[in-house]
Amino acid sequence: MKALITGASSGIGYSMAKYLGSLGYDLILVARNKEKLQQIQKEIKTDVKIVVADLSQETKLKDLYVLCKNDNIDILINNAGFGTFGEFSSTDLATEMNMIDVNIKAVHILTKYFLKDMIKRNSGYILNVSSSASFQAGPLMSTYYATKSYVTKMTLAIYEELRRNKSKVHISCLCPGPVKTNFNNVADVDFSIKGLDSDYVAKYAIDKMLKNKTIIVPGFKMKTILFFNRLVPTKLALKAVYKNQKRKKK
Repeated sequence: MKALITGASSGIGYSMAKYLGSLGYDLILVARNKEKLQQIQKEIKTDVKIVVADLSQETKLKDLYVLCKNDNIDILINNAGFGTFGEFSSTDLATEMNMIDVNIKAVHILTKYFLKDMIKRNSGYILNVSSSASFQAGPLMSTYYATKSYVTKMTLAIYEELRRNKSKVHISCLCPGPVKTNFNNVADVDFSIKGLDSDYVAKYAIDKMLKNKTIIVPGFKMKTILFFNRLVPTKLALKAVYKNQKRKKK
């Protein structure tokens, strides 16, 4: 059994690597930080291959697929992604274009490549890491919320196509709220909702994925928030999201 995880050098990706390793999966771990990947490689007892790649570059995505296509990947986890904080009129355009490349383009392309192979074999799992942010608009993090909405909606559409074709390939979408990772430091944001532990989120997500759960939302609090968010007017929901996040204090 073999799993490929992007964004595997820290946070949820690292936690998923540890958990899948404990389940006996051999791993292909992808990230930009070679030193962190090498350290993780030493920690995990199963066979671990590391790939250093910047997934914002389309050529690197194809290179990654060519490198791994003969490994018969059983699980693909599209975890790489990041956010940034600020009003849309003042955030950096180049950073946002890079975010769109990583959060959307990389997920889209890798899902396309590996899904075709899984369909031919009629087996496999894909887990796209999205966010609870994908179910609403996000003032002060507008681009990030929009990228995650793309991931969730694409995953749901693929799920229905697979279901109608009676395929044994399964696709799931992880939609957590805040998680205690380096995401907040990169995005320069603090959330009023307490973050979940990344090991808990990783285990919960993988266990649910292996049970063919389509939308995976860890934590009772976030499930409750998302339920009530459907019931409130859009403008009230926007105000709530705005107040939930603020720039980190220097």
